[in-house]
Amino acid sequence: MHDLRILILAAGKGTRMKSKKAKVLHHAGGAPLIEHVVAAARSLSPDVTITVGHQAEKVRELIPEATFVEQKEQLGTGHAVMMAREAFSGFKGDLLILPGDVPLIAAGTLQNFAAFHREGRYTASVLTAEVENPFGYGRIVRRGDSEVESIVEHRDATPEILRIAEINTSIYVFNTPALFDALTKVRNENSQKEFYLTDVIGILVSQQKKVGAFKVPHANEILGINTRAELVSVDRILRRRKCEALMADGVTIVDPDSTFIDGAVQIGADTIIYPSVQISGRTTIGEDVTVHSFCRIANSAIGSRSTILDGCIIVDSSVGEDISVGPFAHLRMHTKLEKGVKVGNFVEIKKSTLGAGTKSLHLTYLGDATIGKACNIGAGTITCNYDGFTKNPTIIEDEVFIGSDSQLIAPVKIGKGAYVAAGSSITEDVPAESLAIARGRQVVKEGWVRDRKKRRG
Repeated sequence: MHDLRILILAAGKGTRMKSKKAKVLHHAGGAPLIEHVVAAARSLSPDVTITVGHQAEKVRELIPEATFVEQKEQLGTGHAVMMAREAFSGFKGDLLILPGDVPLIAAGTLQNFAAFHREGRYTASVLTAEVENPFGYGRIVRRGDSEVESIVEHRDATPEILRIAEINTSIYVFNTPALFDALTKVRNENSQKEFYLTDVIGILVSQQKKVGAFKVPHANEILGINTRAELVSVDRILRRRKCEALMADGVTIVDPDSTFIDGAVQIGADTIIYPSVQISGRTTIGEDVTVHSFCRIANSAIGSRSTILDGCIIVDSSVGEDISVGPFAHLRMHTKLEKGVKVGNFVEIKKSTLGAGTKSLHLTYLGDATIGKACNIGAGTITCNYDGFTKNPTIIEDEVFIGSDSQLIAPVKIGKGAYVAAGSSITEDVPAESLAIARGRQVVKEGWVRDRKKRRG
């Protein structure tokens, strides 16, 4: 919208969270609270200013493209807005103000709210909500259908006003010059000795200015967060929304109540997600994928038609198309599996690439390795990549067969088509199409047990 700017209040500590971390930095739905608010607000204007205080630098790092003003002392919401006065000096348009801890607020609601404010030619507008239990909230006393006569705090309300279920959400649109003029008249004559933004509404009404009231369509959109329990409730709502959106796009989620999917995750149609799965960060999953129970996938890509069996952990990795992983496999630190790879139970792969069609099916560790196409990595194979000082690479070229219980002592290279005999400890490069055997010669002493027993009497 033209001539509209955003101010988000994010300076508070959130003392009831019982945390060293600033409240707006706590996560819900896979992202910090303030990121949700900024995303919704930016649907109206890219010009976002944030009032910061506690852990200001961490908030700045999180949203570096915003403008910041600092509230060194937390002296109330009115004081927080006053700290931003210089940032809006000379601005004559409208200012949308909202707290940084309302992650459920919808972009469409904010857009409709701002349109209501402008179409009604209001000096200020208040976003309101009707709730079942308004205890503790300021009540909205209306004048006619759409104007505010007053906002009455719960502690000051008469029994008649206490019966009003419409509350103040602390989200406003103001004509900017009128806002800062009224703020100069706000006093801190209250038990908290704080300057309240709600007092501006009373000042504007006393000046015969029009103040509008716009009711949010869904009351849970304005749920703020003050406690860990409230954080969990909001997180549950966000994650349920994500599951429902994915199901609407053709994803099968067998049990949404036990499935945790972050907001940024993308999943293709006809993929099936079984119960007790966590998918987080900027993960992308293709079409026709199956993810079985008790898997955790973070910041990774899973190609179409792949299957992730039970109990796998996949972090910061890329899994191509037509791949099978697990059960109980662990992929981490930029592992890359190319088309048709099979990784089996209790295989750990770290910072390695497996070429198309390669198999590693049992009890194996592959670290800092580059493995070619159509290789077979036998059970119990270990790439011994660390010498106590440096992580060293292992290179296995195409069509190599590594026998079970082999150790490849890096740095080492196994040439194309070579074989490594089971139980070998390979310390030197193996040429292409060669057989490498590195183990002690078997010795059999017939009758040794019988003779030993005789000697012992």
